[in-house]
Formats: sequence, C-alpha cells, structure tokens
Amino acid sequence: MSPSIWRLWLTRRYPRRLGLQTVLVMAIVSACLTFYLRGTDPVNYGECKRPILELWHPSIRHHFSTPKPLTCSQSPKNWVYVKNGTFVISEEAIKKYGNVTCEYRPLVRMDDNSEVLRDVIRPFSNGTRVVSDFFETKCNSQKGHVYENIHTAIKPEQSVLERAKAKRLPQNAMGLNVMIFGFDSVSRLNWLRNLPKSYAYFTEVLGGVVLEGYNIVGDGTTQALLPILTGHTDLELPEARRGFPGAKPVDGFPWIWKDFVDAGYVTQWGEDAAGIGTFTYRMLGFKEQPVDHYYRHYQRLAEAKYYENNPRFCMGSEPRLDIMMKWMRDFFEAYPTLPKFTFVFHSEYSHEYISTLSLADETLRSFLQEFKTSGYLNNTLLILMADHGSRYAEIRESQQGKYEERLPYYSFAFPKWFAEKYPIAMKNLRDNVERLTSPFDIHATLKDVLNYTDLGSRVQSTRGMSLFQAIPRNRTCSDAGIAPHWCTCLVWKETPLTDDHVISAANQVVSTINDLTNDNRQLCVNLTLDRIVAASKFSPNEKLLTFKRSVDLDGHSGDFSDKMAPDWEFYQITIKTKPSDAVYEATVTHDMFRQNIIKLASQDISRINRYGDQPHCIRDRLPHLRPYCYCTVQASGGSLGR
Repeated sequence: MSPSIWRLWLTRRYPRRLGLQTVLVMAIVSACLTFYLRGTDPVNYGECKRPILELWHPSIRHHFSTPKPLTCSQSPKNWVYVKNGTFVISEEAIKKYGNVTCEYRPLVRMDDNSEVLRDVIRPFSNGTRVVSDFFETKCNSQKGHVYENIHTAIKPEQSVLERAKAKRLPQNAMGLNVMIFGFDSVSRLNWLRNLPKSYAYFTEVLGGVVLEGYNIVGDGTTQALLPILTGHTDLELPEARRGFPGAKPVDGFPWIWKDFVDAGYVTQWGEDAAGIGTFTYRMLGFKEQPVDHYYRHYQRLAEAKYYENNPRFCMGSEPRLDIMMKWMRDFFEAYPTLPKFTFVFHSEYSHEYISTLSLADETLRSFLQEFKTSGYLNNTLLILMADHGSRYAEIRESQQGKYEERLPYYSFAFPKWFAEKYPIAMKNLRDNVERLTSPFDIHATLKDVLNYTDLGSRVQSTRGMSLFQAIPRNRTCSDAGIAPHWCTCLVWKETPLTDDHVISAANQVVSTINDLTNDNRQLCVNLTLDRIVAASKFSPNEKLLTFKRSVDLDGHSGDFSDKMAPDWEFYQITIKTKPSDAVYEATVTHDMFRQNIIKLASQDISRINRYGDQPHCIRDRLPHLRPYCYCTVQASGGSLGR
C-alpha cells in the first residue's frame, strides 16, 4: 500500500469524532509507515514544494539573444504546392517563368532506414490528385528554368478509410480528436520567454491550461516520450536498444496510437531530425510503418538531398516548421468526419539553442488561429508540449538551468463544450496545475480520453494518474516514479529560530505586510514582530545538485561529481505580530546569487488565524487588506493611534 493510499485509508477508517490522543497516535503510526515505505531519501517526504523560478533570473539572462530573422522568403518562391489533396502549380511561377510542365516521383518507405523514389509520372498536371503523402517533383518552364524539390501531402488510403469506418468509439469515449504538437528541449519558462504571442493566444483565447508541476522521469527525448506513448520506461519494455542481446524493433510496444486505431481513429506521427530519431537513434525503430501517416522517410530524404542547398531552417521558400504544421493541417482536411490522433514533434529551433525558438512564435500563433477559425478545435484536445528543458546549452550549467531541464512545458486546451459535459474532469485538471505530475500521467489521461468514467476523486495507487482525477497534494516523486536526481521537489528541514537568515526573513515578512497597508496608515497600525513561531528551510536535493550527466547512452547511470552550490534557498516562516496577535505564514526566498538578498511577494503571505473585526475600518472599501490591517480604532472603541 502506498503512503498516499495509507493516509486515505486512515482518514476514511477513523472519522473526526475520535479524540485528540487517538489522532496523534494514528499520525505517529502513519509517519512511521511513510518513513518505512519511502526509505530515507528526504526528497520523498511530504508535499512536493518546488522552487519559485524567475523568468529572467540574472544567473541565466545573459544566455539569451535575438536570433537573425529567417531568410526563406529570399529564396525563389516554390513553384508547386498541395491544396485539398491536389497538385497545384503556382500562378506566380507561371507568370514569372512561362508555361510549366512537371513530373512526379512518389516517395515510398521501405523500413525506418530506407526509402525509394518510385518511377516518374509525367506529365503530372495542375489539379491532379496526389498519389502519395510525399513526392519529389521536377518542373521545367518554357523559358528554360528548372525547379526541383520534395513536398508533403496527405493521401487517404482506402484501406485506412474502411478500417476506421468499421470501428466504433467506445461507449465512454470523450469523442475528441487528439492533436499533440511539441518542441524539443524547452522548459516551461523558456516557452514563455520565446513564444509569448502564441502562449498568450493559447491561454487567453483558447483557454489553455499549463502544468506547472510537470516533472521529467528520465534523460532525453526517448525517456520523455516512451512513458507518454506506452506508459512504460525502456527498461520495462521488450529490449529494443541497439547493440543489446535479443534486441528487436519497437513494433510490439503498447503504443497508445494502437488504442486509438482500435477505437476507429486515423493516426499520424512525425518528427524532424531523422538522424537522431526518438525511436531510431538508440533503438531499432519500426519494422512496419507504425501509423497511417508517417513523416520519417520524407525527413530522411530531405536531410540527405536538400538541406545543404537551402538556407538554414528552410526548404525552398518555406520554413521547415511551416511544412510540418501544414502536414498536420492536411491531415485534418483529409479526414473531416473521422476521429484523428496526431503527434508532431519539432527539434530544429530548440534542440541546440535556447533563443532560436522565438522564430516559431508568429508561425505557431497563426497555426492556432487557423485551426480555431477552421473549426478543427471544436472537437479536438490540443496539447502543446516539450519533452524536457535544455540539456546542452550553457544555461544548463546554472542551478536554474538544472531545474528547467526537469520542468518542461506541457499544456492542454479543450473545446468550450468540454467543461460543461465533463465538469469534474475539467475541475480536476485545473486543480492539478501546480501538483506534481509526470509523463506517466499524460499516458493515463490519453487512456481516459478513450474510456472515461466519472468517479470523482478516484483512488489510484499506480504511478500514472489521469489528470482528469485529483492528483494528491502530498504526492511525492517516489509515488510518481521520478528518481531523486530528476526530482525538483525541495528538501526541507527545521531551522533554528535564532538563525540570522530566519530573523531577516521574519522582519521582511513584517515589512512587506506594512507596505501593503502603508497608504492607509491613518487607519491601519504599523505592525511589529512579536515572535517567530516556526521556521523551515527548503533547499535543492543533493542528488539534483551533484548530478552532472548520464554516463551511458540510455540515461540509466549518472555521474554525480558536480560541485554546484545552491543559488537560492527558501524559508517557510511562521510569525506572530503585535498589537494584532496575527499569525502569518510566508515563503521567503534567500537569493545567494544576488548577494544574499531576502525577498518575498505579497501573494506568498497567508494569515492563518482569524482576524475577526480587527480590519473593520477598511473591510468594505479595501477587502483585500483584511488579513493585514489592524485598525487604529478597534470596534470596542479603544484608540491605538492618532
């Protein structure tokens, strides 16, 4: 029985009517069992508290720069494109170069490491329906100009249509398309830094929900995506790693898209950077094509034959990111009535750099606007995500960079009707924003999309919990399947009340409270510190600070030789003030990077005892000051000021 389940059992087995002595005994037993079940690693104690990371902390600010604009538009405009599954010769090309004739060679996958261009189809006329998802085209103009490039499309296969129509959605399915789009190596904060326009559109217009406690469970993209797509780590799955005895291709893994196929969905998966493919670089890849529409053989040919002759990030006059996004749009266009599962993952902008991702901001916002305007989002679960934060850039050498590596961006947007039809699921998802979550939970959530049962606060002892249920507040990294050196939960310990930093923190809390009421000093007393009641210090766990890198290709063994010292610590302070006898609890940051600065925000201060009539003088006019104001004239008539 996990500690969280044990605590729940205690609560239900023994209601509140029991006496204080019995409750104390139960608490001691529970604590002992928790200690026994979790071992001695302090990371695993109590509710997960994470550091409050600044968007532009001075320890990392200097790593960012403004990238050079893309130059794709300076290349000659592509002569051909695909629209509604048909081959179109650009009117601009005809006007510029004269009559254009084209030939077409379908690109066909053989296996994950080979593909062939089929025999030439000529002439391939304007308006002809494409015969493959990917093709190479060569065009000649009457003025002697030549155009050659490869292009993407979606060619619905009759067998796919028949298979999908023969299936039925499960009775408890939510009836949502699932569209996942991700960037490689982007922390939640780096997403905010580099993609502000699309982030604002996603959260403000589409109502997107962004997870703030989403924590990786392993090193690199494979260790991030396998738990999402299979619910398991690589060590729990059949051996598929290159060079290992008995290794086989990954076809037999329990891929989540297989569940969607069984429910009548058509499927799509694609990623750029074929040379470091998620399931082909260290693993043996797929023997059979894993999904209905698969990007890899296009990407392999593009990298081998066309990349070196194009500007950076471009294929002809188009940014390569735009091509991937258009491929997703074509997928929705090709199957207007069938349920769809798509996952497209882009690496180029962000894998090696932390600032070039900003080149994607306008493209992503336009893509989201287009999908909303087209109505595609009316029945689609949209997931924008990253696998992990930056692993190689210089930012990784800072303490904040280490945390950001472990806290990638993950977010959800639902159609407007979803909250009305599934109010408990939506409430739980929003409540889970700040709680500890992991890739295993994403897998469980996708399972719920196909088979959702509204059981309210379901009890689940496995490490993967659907985000449509309430994640326990006291969930730990151990509960969630997160190893200590990947765990961003802070380690806490009691701190002497006479500690200089504790005293400074306590005085700062009082000063901040008085700042809140300063404009109303004629009404509210200037409070002073009566005493410090309690203090705890939260610091990065030792495993995280000393972890330097993985020493094996698969990320299972670590080098813990790093000597990094903390840049900041957090104190949780409980104080009592006078003359109000108010008790406050506050989280205070000790920023050692910036010459031992003690700081806190007003939202980090909570009054934890009743204020009654103390703030009667501002109660109606300034209700937000009620916890902090002790009126100079109290309700009994006594005067405490001028």
